[in-house]
Amino acid sequence: MPEKRYYATGKRKTAVARVWIKPGSGNFVINGRSLDDYFPLEELKIMVNKPFMLTGNIGKFDVVANIYGGGIPAQAWALGHGLAKALLEYNSNLRTTLKKQGLITRDPRAKERKKYGKKAARASFQFSKR
Repeated sequence: MPEKRYYATGKRKTAVARVWIKPGSGNFVINGRSLDDYFPLEELKIMVNKPFMLTGNIGKFDVVANIYGGGIPAQAWALGHGLAKALLEYNSNLRTTLKKQGLITRDPRAKERKKYGKKAARASFQFSKR
């Protein structure tokens, strides 16, 4: 019988991360690439590993993730959000730790739509009195 896998979806802006975790040695496979290949910046790797760091589970889970949409930083946020939710599937007692750091809550901020009669969402065209 295969080992139990835990699934969750993480989101940030238009980035969506579908995340599966299973007990293992800490391997990351993100869209068929390793964590170091996919997220070259150290800050993004820290953002992704934050749920594991806070709960003391670094190196205890293998992660497989499919991420699409958004930019690289938004994808890192989405993956961190998905990992936090997947850890809750594994053990619901971790909720207080993750909730306190704001990792369970989806960040609602998104780009504001452009309005008609305007150059951008809020910026107007240049106005000339004379």
